[in-house]
Amino acid sequence: MKTILLCLFLFFQGFILFSQTDSLNVYFMPGQGADYRLFKNIELPGNYAKKYVHFFTPSEGTDMKTYAVQLAEQIDTSKPFILIGSSLGGMLATEMTDFLEPEKVIIIASAKNADELPSRYTFQRYVPVYRKVKPWLSKFGAFIMQPIVEPDRQKEKETFKAMLRDKDPLFLSRTIEMIIKWDRRESPENIIHIHGDKDRTIPLKNLECDYLIKGGSHMMTLTLSEEINTILNHILP
Repeated sequence: MKTILLCLFLFFQGFILFSQTDSLNVYFMPGQGADYRLFKNIELPGNYAKKYVHFFTPSEGTDMKTYAVQLAEQIDTSKPFILIGSSLGGMLATEMTDFLEPEKVIIIASAKNADELPSRYTFQRYVPVYRKVKPWLSKFGAFIMQPIVEPDRQKEKETFKAMLRDKDPLFLSRTIEMIIKWDRRESPENIIHIHGDKDRTIPLKNLECDYLIKGGSHMMTLTLSEEINTILNHILP
């Protein structure tokens, strides 16, 4: 009897160990005004390990490519991994495809190149109004504009308010400049793009996507997580 119990114990221990070592890391990168809480309702199918890339305030003048390289230090590249990024996180994931080798790259409510961004960003490349805006005002403006531009954030109002409240104003100011000055013109072929037809921050009219979510806004990673989970179940069997 003891021998049988010992064999069963070793079998299950080995099974658990195999499951842990065989899991595939999925690294999530949030948007400019968000953090890891943006993905709280995202459920991964199969044997995937949920990981988060945490943003820090970049040095003045840091561009998208340089910031992507700095953030990539948080990614374990010794084994296969997947990148999922929303908004700014999707742009950074796109840049990472140039120097990393992810199994898949999935971007949500984001852009694959600068041409997919709305014209207000292009305008400020030539008329840099953002330079006149103090960091604290950028944060205050985000609090005011977020519910107006993306009204469905009311579904997760407290989470969005908490994420934005925890943001360093300097981070917001410097990443605004980072997005405005983003000069990428080509889209990597291996990117899977999920977008919403009600996204007012990065409008659908400027881009092509692989999966379109009806009624999806820029905040849909949190507000329409069931729809996104369904797509992820298809992409990540």
